[in-house]
Amino acid sequence: MDTTTLSALAEPNRLQIVEILRDGPLTVGEIADRLQIRQPQASKHLRVLSEAGIVTAKADANRRIYQLRSEPFIQLNTWLESYRRIWEERFDKLDDYLKVMQKKMENKNSE
Repeated sequence: MDTTTLSALAEPNRLQIVEILRDGPLTVGEIADRLQIRQPQASKHLRVLSEAGIVTAKADANRRIYQLRSEPFIQLNTWLESYRRIWEERFDKLDDYLKVMQKKMENKNSE
């Protein structure tokens, strides 16, 4: 797992940009408007996201249109999957334990 992705997403405005771009590509101005920040600030955040490989930009006349790249999110999901399995195993063990305890309580109450 590349920590660059996590570092880039750790900043709230950048995470919001990713959320906004989930619906489709937008220009810097549209992103700035939705975040209610100035365009230079949006550009700064987009530069970080671009350097991290999270977004890509294409030129359309004098505008730059940004969109998400899927690769970093696939890598992030793969990394998280190992933790999901660990937690599922732990929850399964907890479920088994609770069933045993429930049976013990039922047996105790029926005596």
